[in-house]
Amino acid sequence: MARLSAFPKCYMDDLCVAKTMTLFEWIDLAASLGVDGVEMYPGFFESFEPEYLDRVRRHLQARGLEAPMMCASPDFTIPDASARNAEIEKEKHIIDVTAALGGGYCRVLSGQRREEVSRSDGVRWTVESIASLLDYAAARGVILTMENHYKDGYWRYPEFAQKLDVFLEVINHPLLASTPHFGVNYDPSNAIIAGEDPLEVLSAVKHRVVTMHASDRYLISGTIEDLKNQDGSLGYAKNLRHGVIGKGLNDYDAIFSTLNGEGFNGWISIEDGENGMDELRESVAFLRAKMAEHFN
Repeated sequence: MARLSAFPKCYMDDLCVAKTMTLFEWIDLAASLGVDGVEMYPGFFESFEPEYLDRVRRHLQARGLEAPMMCASPDFTIPDASARNAEIEKEKHIIDVTAALGGGYCRVLSGQRREEVSRSDGVRWTVESIASLLDYAAARGVILTMENHYKDGYWRYPEFAQKLDVFLEVINHPLLASTPHFGVNYDPSNAIIAGEDPLEVLSAVKHRVVTMHASDRYLISGTIEDLKNQDGSLGYAKNLRHGVIGKGLNDYDAIFSTLNGEGFNGWISIEDGENGMDELRESVAFLRAKMAEHFN
């Protein structure tokens, strides 16, 4: 049966920038939510030394939690080859951290949508970079997951492969299309931000989905059609806001029914709660009910 994880959207700056919250404190808060695990992000960690990672793993175990997913953000569309190689080496290190915590899924991305990077170069660099990591991840029991992404919160530019046609060109490349060590992390809200139908995106990738991000968005003005006229390059669409999962634009009955039809039994990670723990608890309750309804 699918399992539920949480990601601390509301505490990102506290954990990563101001450092006013420790990873151990977030783990304690997550345990109070009634989830099965927490999704990690490299910026949460004080260190990647084995002793520190062992402390984190023991703290998770003491709270009855797992760390199944790593929300890494490699940038493979940098024109300079040596810089891309540095991103590959950085991702290898994060794969090691994922495995050290007992996780099985580590995110990969395309990279930032730089104006000087052509579609053909961006796709080629992304595919080559991800393909170079497959054996490394497999040897550590980790599956690489590519997300239909908007942008890392600390990036300057949006995702190169934000639009579905580019995303599909990457994931359907012969080097990536048939390996069991690479799959899709589906995020329905990112489809909305891209001005695309989340269910159409899911239909195109449903057989490749191994993990999912759960969140929701609602309109404060305008219509969904308005989003199709935005290029996504200047931040989140101004007429979209985060909210409690189940109260926004995403149809979770349709999403979960589709995934269940594909035999999905992976992790669903809540990437919401930007407005605090109370909304996060509401989202947990909603998702628990829907998961019990749709997944065996």
